Amino acid sequence: MIAIADGGSTKCDWILFDQSGSSRFKVRTRGLNPSMLKRSEIERRLYESLDLSDFRRLVTEVYFYGAGCGTPKFAGFLEKNLGSFFENATRIRVSEDLIGAVHSCTSEPGVIAILGTGSNCCYFDGREIKVRMPSLGYTLMDDASGNHLGKLLLRAYYFKQLPADLEGLFEANYKVKPAKVKKNLYKKDYPNAYLASFAPFVLENQGHPFMQALLDEALNSFIATHLSFYKKELKQYPIHFVGSIAYHCRERLSAMLEERGMMPGKFIRRPIDGLLEYHMDHM
Repeated sequence: MIAIADGGSTKCDWILFDQSGSSRFKVRTRGLNPSMLKRSEIERRLYESLDLSDFRRLVTEVYFYGAGCGTPKFAGFLEKNLGSFFENATRIRVSEDLIGAVHSCTSEPGVIAILGTGSNCCYFDGREIKVRMPSLGYTLMDDASGNHLGKLLLRAYYFKQLPADLEGLFEANYKVKPAKVKKNLYKKDYPNAYLASFAPFVLENQGHPFMQALLDEALNSFIATHLSFYKKELKQYPIHFVGSIAYHCRERLSAMLEERGMMPGKFIRRPIDGLLEYHMDHM
């Protein structure tokens, strides 16, 4: 069997299939970002999925595309972990999430952006991926990502900027005592995923004028920063988006792009199906 994975910091989608593609199944595990997880935690997250564990000895090839896999150090680290889990695999390839995003949505030139737990952007010329800025993570970058939306929401809440109706709803659905928030942000692991856990509240209430303004702030920031590196290409080619944040904001984001003379392309919530199609075409 062949295993393909689209891994983020929060979750990881897997699809396993045979050479003919006729036998396949999907499974989701927790995120497997090698830049943030220790070996023991990666192992724990793999083995806690009984569906994945049941088939691990049948897998002969693994193609993993994920957040935190953009350097040889972390890609190699995860490759060793996957090799231990899929003990009969003779080929394991670990690539950064941007490569997976490109393969999942286009074979033609275009700008491809990820808006999920984190955010990133690149240009694909039809053959090669070109990245013009380093990804420095959630603390400095990740504009319009899930963790960015969570950060903006928490700031609005604690600075008493949330309208009363949103404030009450937020308090009813989330544990937001300062001590708990600070513990999750500064004492526990994976603060980026913790911040992103608040993003659904923003998306579920994006019809509210306050949330519209908050989303506009985040999306405008992404356009002004990340997309500024690809102004020339964006005059000629479409921009495709991958990730749940982009997918749920697709109408608003499309309008903002069109106002600036850009061409919105595909909005893909989960890249895993496109990755399957790509690998079936290249077998």
